[in-house]
Amino acid sequence: MSDDVHALAAHVFDLARGGEADALAAYLDAGAPVDLTNDKGDSLLILASYHEHEDTVALLLERGADVSRLNDRGQSALVCAVFKQAPGIVRRLVAAGADPDAGTPSARATAQYFGATEIAALLEG
Repeated sequence: MSDDVHALAAHVFDLARGGEADALAAYLDAGAPVDLTNDKGDSLLILASYHEHEDTVALLLERGADVSRLNDRGQSALVCAVFKQAPGIVRRLVAAGADPDAGTPSARATAQYFGATEIAALLEG
């Protein structure tokens, strides 16, 4: 990958991480892949979920982001949302078909570990 492409990808990841949904939408409209992943396997959806940017998560889901994609550590966007105890994002991901039992650890196991009963209830659908 050229330095320019690498810099562009890094910028797109920063937009997801920073919750800049409108700017990210422009890059997606210009052809950036909605399931772009970084060197750790983190997708745009994983980054937006972990950093608790519900509007950005919504944008990525509307654009068809893969809710089943796991990063290199076996973590999903749903696990990130559960870890951060972000109920709005958990609801969106579950509604989009995210599996609470996928990954290591799973979202269900993460909720149980942290005693997040409200989040655990959301995982039940």
